[in-house]
Amino acid sequence: MQRYMEERILELANYTIQTKATVRETANKYGISKSTVHKDLQDRLPSINNQLYKAVCEVLMLNKSERHIRGGMATRNKYKHGLV
Repeated sequence: MQRYMEERILELANYTIQTKATVRETANKYGISKSTVHKDLQDRLPSINNQLYKAVCEVLMLNKSERHIRGGMATRNKYKHGLV
């Protein structure tokens, strides 16, 4: 794996852990696609740093368990502000 990719993957992982960001938020922050973020964190990170991978997985599982709540809040705000 090329050095710039490893640096990007570690930066994405650290950002995700520190801010508890979703894949979408991380992608927006770094200006890359969600699929790239997901591929980096799920497929490439374990071969670079397994301990960091486990910490990222905890954040991603937490985000997954809360996504229905965030979706409901987004819908509520949409109707509350008359966007529909």
